[in-house]
Amino acid sequence: MKYAFTALVGMLSAALLAGCGRSDAPVTPEQPRLSAEAELGKILFFDTLLSASGKLACASCHDPAHAYGPPDGASVRLGGEAMNLMGGRAVPSLRYKQYTPLFSLHAYLPKGGEMEDAGPAGGFTQDGRAATLADQAAIPLLDSKEMANASPEAVIERLRASPSAGVFKKVHGDQSLDDVATAFTQLTHALQVFQLEDQSFHPYSSKYDRVLNKAAVLTEAEGRGMKLFFDPNKGNCADCHTAVTGPGGRHPDFTNFAFNALGVPRNAAIPANQDAAYFDMGLCGPMRQDQWVKDRPDLCGMFKTPTLRNVAARGVFFHNGALHSLDDVLAFYATRDTDPDRWYPRKAGKVDRFNDLPASLRKHVDTHTPPFDRQQGDRPVLDTQEIADLKAFIETLVDADVRAVSPPATSPARPVH
Repeated sequence: MKYAFTALVGMLSAALLAGCGRSDAPVTPEQPRLSAEAELGKILFFDTLLSASGKLACASCHDPAHAYGPPDGASVRLGGEAMNLMGGRAVPSLRYKQYTPLFSLHAYLPKGGEMEDAGPAGGFTQDGRAATLADQAAIPLLDSKEMANASPEAVIERLRASPSAGVFKKVHGDQSLDDVATAFTQLTHALQVFQLEDQSFHPYSSKYDRVLNKAAVLTEAEGRGMKLFFDPNKGNCADCHTAVTGPGGRHPDFTNFAFNALGVPRNAAIPANQDAAYFDMGLCGPMRQDQWVKDRPDLCGMFKTPTLRNVAARGVFFHNGALHSLDDVLAFYATRDTDPDRWYPRKAGKVDRFNDLPASLRKHVDTHTPPFDRQQGDRPVLDTQEIADLKAFIETLVDADVRAVSPPATSPARPVH
């Protein structure tokens, strides 16, 4: 890894030193030349030497081959100074973040031809606590369970000792690493520019994009799945995973960036969850700590709606990585309320529904929006064939370059009755 990274630095550094400040790679309509700042960000994104362990880069968890998401089906990933600490949340994809709005407690979003207050929406990370991609990039650099730098000073000290320093100075000046605060800001900004400029973060190259471009057609199963996706009384997926064309004819990103409390089962594989008193409650902490959400119990358990682009190629789902196949995710939506025994443990002889929240806050979980508007024993909103069709449509949202993650071996899911 170290030799590959050094070679990458050398190659891109040579391009910058040539005088134009841009890569010499062939330019295609799909990928314009990157600016010098974006090229620097690309180098930093793959630099393992910016971590306390010397083994972890942004790309270690956000693998380009897997839509800048996790490279396998592990619920959470190892990090820390000795690479022996497990994180607290599943790794999200970094694709299709470029149009994320600022966080707001009252986001007015289109619904039914009108604008409706959808509640909290926007911001980066699963709890919306980062205002920009640069702010988001700073979080893993300083997280003790990730790249494990004790401070921005530690990050810049490691950058000074890395081959990346030469390129950084070429872009920002010979003295650019002298002032820690400025250098740290420039480092995270370069990572942001890389993600915004490099079209591998937003290629829009899926089959669905080709369908929109009239270069492909859906199969019968995919077509049936699309109808279920948009049907407000069936899948109702488009209620949160908005699939409307954006300004200038931009293809949809399949998220409204809003927050929801879905009552996902607790994941015992997360070490923090061994403490029965610990709960990751998204908008109201513990990772997010600010005045926006103080004293708002109705926001507890809410996490941001991710894009559905490339979700069919993942091996880990939801903020806590509790599920490991798209089949199980769709079955969870269909049977969470009709067959809760399938998803939650029993406690004192009763199903412990929504067990990843304190009992006093479980009333805030969505139990009204389809498909979550049914009762135990009711017929599921989707049958086995409909789930297969819906999955077929969601698979059309996988970009052309993305490799699927093989889920870990698990016991077969029970069929939907």
